[in-house]
Amino acid sequence: MNEGLIETITTIILEKINSRQDVSAAAPSKETPKQADGMVKVWNHLQSAPESRESYPLVQTALPPILSPQKLQRDQGGKVNIWDHRTFPEPSEEKESLVNQHDEVLPELQTRLGIDEPHNKEELLHLVRKTPARIGIGRAGLRPKTEVWLKFRLDHAAAVDAVYGEVSPELLKSLDLFTVETRVSDKEEYIRRPDLGRRLSDEAIQTISNRCEMEPQVQIIVSNGLSAQAIEKNAEDVLLSLQQSLKSLGLRYGTPFYIQKGRVAVMDEVGELLRPEVIVFLIGERPGLLSAESLSAYMCYKPRKGTIEAERMVISNIHSGGIPPVEAGAYLGSVVEKMVKYKASGISLVQKEASVSDAGQN
Repeated sequence: MNEGLIETITTIILEKINSRQDVSAAAPSKETPKQADGMVKVWNHLQSAPESRESYPLVQTALPPILSPQKLQRDQGGKVNIWDHRTFPEPSEEKESLVNQHDEVLPELQTRLGIDEPHNKEELLHLVRKTPARIGIGRAGLRPKTEVWLKFRLDHAAAVDAVYGEVSPELLKSLDLFTVETRVSDKEEYIRRPDLGRRLSDEAIQTISNRCEMEPQVQIIVSNGLSAQAIEKNAEDVLLSLQQSLKSLGLRYGTPFYIQKGRVAVMDEVGELLRPEVIVFLIGERPGLLSAESLSAYMCYKPRKGTIEAERMVISNIHSGGIPPVEAGAYLGSVVEKMVKYKASGISLVQKEASVSDAGQN
């Protein structure tokens, strides 16, 4: 993505976060649940009122159901198409249209029913709209339908590729990230021995010591983890947005670098080595059958050997179908700012924020 565009988007997001904090501090609403300052608002899927869902459209990652080439041509005006998943046609209409139109696109399995005559069609449609999981897909005798089985195999193959894939050297070079290794020798050992992925090799310790700034406020690390695709698809936008966010907030970050085959707790060893105030660790999540390119951002205030998981924080599900990467990078900067301000992370940060909020109300 264009760096100028990322900078503009990041600035806008930070302004929105700050304005939301100012409004909530000046006039807290009694009608809506109290929301922590700067928190990412997440759609409550248990709330079925239409007005509660209008603010959460799905970003279109595939063509809408039964989208003709003529319709596609009309929509190409330089804008991102937003598809409201609640307005897809009835399954019977789709089947009739597919018979008559040979050049139209088959809709995603999650947006149509595979059961020909469901007992309660409306309720099943309601459930299908609520989740991307494989429900209402039907069967052929005792087996899955061919299309369903092939889609499952495709998603499983994508997950395997994400785990065993590698991040391209060109991407790392473009992001100005040098590479170091953990004590893992190959991918099979990485999967079998998580403990080795938590420790830097002797060469890595020497390289980091020579090339990185000591005692920065924020140290950014990137690792493929269990999904190289997560780094390929999202790291650039998240990293550039995060760096811009930290600059805007007046926070100094050190020399970012890439750890091959790293685990989350390797940040503790980096903390011992460089002694930053905060570490932000961008790592590929374990891929699933719905997404093989999801990125997580783990954060910790002064991580050291022996740090417990309750002291870490994580923003997960960062990808085009979850939290947008640029938005995530901007938001990470605001979380880091809080960690530096309160000198805490994880449960300790939550407790300190709560005590300050209670003191302000009293």
